[in-house]
This record gives sequence, structure tokens and C-alpha cells, in this order.
Amino acid sequence: MGAEEPEMIDNPSVAKQISELMMEMFTRLSDSCETVREHCSQQEYAAYIKSTSGIAGAIVLDVMEPLYKKHPHLKPQNWDDSHTVWK
Repeated sequence: MGAEEPEMIDNPSVAKQISELMMEMFTRLSDSCETVREHCSQQEYAAYIKSTSGIAGAIVLDVMEPLYKKHPHLKPQNWDDSHTVWK
């Protein structure tokens, strides 16, 4: 028996608000990676990506994916292609 997936937000308006906030956080994190890539050494960029990948993963896998599974109408059209900075 595996661990049960936590219950995600039922309230549609709260789910929409959380989706928007999480998308903003993810976008800012992604933008920070681009800033480091453009202005720092390759070693600094690699270290930064390594340190931020866990944060990005938690946002995507632990919050957004379960939220979009429960509320598929909130999932952005390009969602599956949009979080590729860390790949």
C-alpha cells in the first residue's frame, strides 16, 4: 500500500486563486533561473538550477498537478510544455 495522495482544494474559486498564485511563483522562479543563466557563470547557473529544481518540483508535482487533476478547467493550455527550464 502506497501513501495516499492528500485531498486537494474542493472550492473552485479558492482553487483558481491558488492556481494563479502558484503560476506566478513558478514563473518568478523560472525568470530567476534565466537571470542567473544570463549574468552568471555556467557553474553558478548549474548550482542555482540544482538548488531551485526541488522548489519547482514541489510547486508542479505537489500543488499544481493535483490541483489541475481535481480542477482540469484551470490547467493552462500549454501547461505540459511550459515547465521545461529544469529538464
